[in-house]
Amino acid sequence: MKFPATQTLAHIASLLGIDYVGPPDFPVSGMNEIHVVEPGDIVFVDHPKYYDKALNSKATVVLINKEVECPAGKALLISEDPFSDFNKLTRHFRPFVSASASVSPTAQIGKGTVIQPNVFIGNHVTIGENCLIHPNVTIYDHCVIGNNVQIHAGTVLGSDAFYYKNRPEGFDKLLSGGRVVIEDNVEIGALCTVDKGVTGDTTIKEGSKLDNQVHVGHDTVIGKKCLIASQTGIAGCVVIEDEVTLWGQVGVTSAATIGKKAVVLAQTGVSKSLAGGKTYFGSPVEEARDKLKQLANVKRIPEILKQINQQ
Repeated sequence: MKFPATQTLAHIASLLGIDYVGPPDFPVSGMNEIHVVEPGDIVFVDHPKYYDKALNSKATVVLINKEVECPAGKALLISEDPFSDFNKLTRHFRPFVSASASVSPTAQIGKGTVIQPNVFIGNHVTIGENCLIHPNVTIYDHCVIGNNVQIHAGTVLGSDAFYYKNRPEGFDKLLSGGRVVIEDNVEIGALCTVDKGVTGDTTIKEGSKLDNQVHVGHDTVIGKKCLIASQTGIAGCVVIEDEVTLWGQVGVTSAATIGKKAVVLAQTGVSKSLAGGKTYFGSPVEEARDKLKQLANVKRIPEILKQINQQ
């Protein structure tokens, strides 16, 4: 998430009421999670296991819970609770603004787009030309939708990320300040949910088609011309490359990558990254031909045991 204008390190520290290491006028242009950070961004880290990864990332400001040696060209924000302070920044730069109408006056809707009854379109949403938005669709603030997009009834775009920190008193939610971006010629079925990014974008690229009741987690990127069948659940931070097919009831774990033109058969549990150009099945997932051979051999176990007992 980029700030409306570049901030200074001293100003960010003053917003949080914390100390900093670095020049007071050190520029800060945004905030992001570690997998999408860019120079100028703040990244937070609150466990020693991940200090090196954060300090050596592309982020130039590290919100950290211990004063450590600051890498050259970077700055530190020293916080007792980086998770909570990251949330404070999200509240400040991307505050919740309640709706004043079913279609926000700040929404931009292109020529030829049809908005059916009972659609909610939030603040600062952009919708391109010749789209069709069916009844009871909800489009949260800041979503971006391209041209020639169809969204079927009951779908929700821009719901919050499922991201919590387990504290003794209960689960603490990481606030979502990102967006959903839908590119041209995408069709999304009925009753789908696409969560917005925590600080970045959840993206569905040009020409992809989602069946009914598909869930897409925060910060996931779905490539061009993908087909995703009903009841598929995709966790956060997944990368699905171009022309991938996921059949019904596939589940994909967080941060996995599915390579270009892979096919994942129905009811498969994707617990790891998969190379492109192959067909997969099962849980744990394997190449479909090998998995089906295994299942066929399992059925032969009673026959094999009977032969052994007769010897």
